[in-house]
Amino acid sequence: MLPLMQPVPLAEVSPSLRLRIIGAAGAGFPSPAQDWEEDAINLAELLRLNRAGSFVFRISGTSMIEAGINDHDVVVVDRDRNPMPGHIVIAVVDGGFVCRQLVARDGVPYLEARNARQNYAPTIAADPVEVWGVVRASVRDFLR
Repeated sequence: MLPLMQPVPLAEVSPSLRLRIIGAAGAGFPSPAQDWEEDAINLAELLRLNRAGSFVFRISGTSMIEAGINDHDVVVVDRDRNPMPGHIVIAVVDGGFVCRQLVARDGVPYLEARNARQNYAPTIAADPVEVWGVVRASVRDFLR
């Protein structure tokens, strides 16, 4: 478990940060959306990072690989979203942040890892566990 670090708010990301779109890249059958003419995107707008309740975390470890979140991925977390069963969340457990899926069994909330290859025990999502925020998006560096 990593020590509890202070998350960084993203509300002050520069609105001028724009990435140029070169073109559509097919990942299956051709799509009518390939005629899309937007030539630049604002990454902060795309990921909705300009909200006061949005934060980012870098993931450390492989406990969530079956949820599509890998070691070193960056996740966007909303503090102002109500966590519901099925959501991937950031929680404070034993003084450190963890990324887990919130599930409910017989009305009892649990935090569960999503890696069948490793034996992670579910954590009951009650005191002293705090669900800190809901993961909304992830970003992966494929060359890392």
